[in-house]
Amino acid sequence: MNEGVFMHRHRNALTLQKSVGRALLEAGCVRFRGDEPFRLPSGWASPVYIDCRRLISYPALRRALLQRGLQLLRERGRLQRIDVVAGAESSGIAFAAWVAEALDLPLVYVRKEARGLGPAAQVVGDLRAGDRVLLVDDMMAAGRSKANFCAALSDAGAVVQDILVLFDYGTFPTQAALSRWRPDVHALATWRDILDAARDAREVAAAHLAELQAFLADPPRWSGQHGGIAA
Repeated sequence: MNEGVFMHRHRNALTLQKSVGRALLEAGCVRFRGDEPFRLPSGWASPVYIDCRRLISYPALRRALLQRGLQLLRERGRLQRIDVVAGAESSGIAFAAWVAEALDLPLVYVRKEARGLGPAAQVVGDLRAGDRVLLVDDMMAAGRSKANFCAALSDAGAVVQDILVLFDYGTFPTQAALSRWRPDVHALATWRDILDAARDAREVAAAHLAELQAFLADPPRWSGQHGGIAA
């Protein structure tokens, strides 16, 4: 893909979120399936899947997205509230490292599961009681993995105030999963932005777009009708 697409199209009056959606499409991060739905680890079913890990191969694009993420946090007054940046294993570690470097802040990473005993069983790095943490990951769907990471950081004495993801499904309820910590979630794009970008590009099959639109109209219902959980 042309790595300048994100910056170029944003300058040409596309909304920023739609520009991010277009960049994700062109980087091959988005997959559509018309026969069998994707089944997420949380149990939800979806006609679409996103793999933001591919972005690490595009330096210009990842730098642009990093700057947008920092801009978003700055606009919302969150940068002064961060003591440590935490990367979620495994996809979030690279993105968290770039954020920590840009902000000149300490970096830790959080394992999906504890290994061994002691304070570093799940959180690796120097984390102190009361540290205000920005948790960074590539995407969020139902919030269950984020709850696991938040729990590990909280158990280590940190305060998880913010979560930054490149992409948020924006479809399934996450409030219950994250209610213990109530962090502010910041995302660069959602499936609605992907839908808008795909419509403009006219490169995705009409049937796929129609299915994505039906899914977005009522995600729990669509999931239940296609073999996933519904509530």
